Amino acid sequence: MNILSIQSHVAYGHAGNASAVFPMQRLGHEVWPVHTVQFSNHTGYGSWRGQVFDASLIDDCVAGIAERDVLDRCDGVLSGYMGAPATGEAILRAVERVRAANPKAAYACDPVIGDVGRGVFVRPGVPEFMRERAVPAADLVTPNHFELDCLTGRASTSLAEAKAAVRALHGLGPRVVLVTSLLTDETPADSLDALASDGEHVWLARSPKLPVSLNGAGDAIAAMFFVHWLETGSPAAALGRAMSSVYGLLKRTADAGSREILLIAAQNEIVAPTWPIAVVAV
Repeated sequence: MNILSIQSHVAYGHAGNASAVFPMQRLGHEVWPVHTVQFSNHTGYGSWRGQVFDASLIDDCVAGIAERDVLDRCDGVLSGYMGAPATGEAILRAVERVRAANPKAAYACDPVIGDVGRGVFVRPGVPEFMRERAVPAADLVTPNHFELDCLTGRASTSLAEAKAAVRALHGLGPRVVLVTSLLTDETPADSLDALASDGEHVWLARSPKLPVSLNGAGDAIAAMFFVHWLETGSPAAALGRAMSSVYGLLKRTADAGSREILLIAAQNEIVAPTWPIAVVAV
């Protein structure tokens, strides 16, 4: 498959495209990365250097790809951190252009807004853009627990409430929803949940909680879930494969005491996870 991935990028470490591109390539797919920013490192370090690119760069890069007469071979578009509504509008223009060339192409939106404990960390206007423009345009969305509640205006403290919020998110447009980093009253203290839904069925994957919180993990799972779903058509299969791979990557990272996810050193976890995570219907 061919995936157009429009996200931020870092030179050192793994976040945005630097976290999403390699797993998709390791799974055997061609990736056409377009960077919305180029930073020295992810912002979690507290200081960084680099530039936020003008949204017109996305239009220019996609136009150049179109000039190669290959957009009809693009199977999907993946977007992550947008930075500003103008960047988001350029991404949606790219999606429209790809869909015009290949109506079967899917759009996966990782609606990056914030996280539990940190709150909203994107610029003003981005949460509203995600809710009103990006999510309705997407075939698949991958919010974390905080973003699920933010997008739906709900507080999901129980599994039943989380499922209701997922239904509400489907109501905005997406066919498939993946919720990561889910903690409800039913989640054991030593575990972390993820939900996948196709609008009719919901599946849960529960993994052991690890003593790490890494930038880039969400970007990696969104990318792997997307390509596994495109391959299989099954949210349940995509959930099991992506969660198993990410858990393996994070466990190897935690065992090594690394601040950056060991995407390269532990790459076998992407294709042959050591610790399979079970998926159950809920």
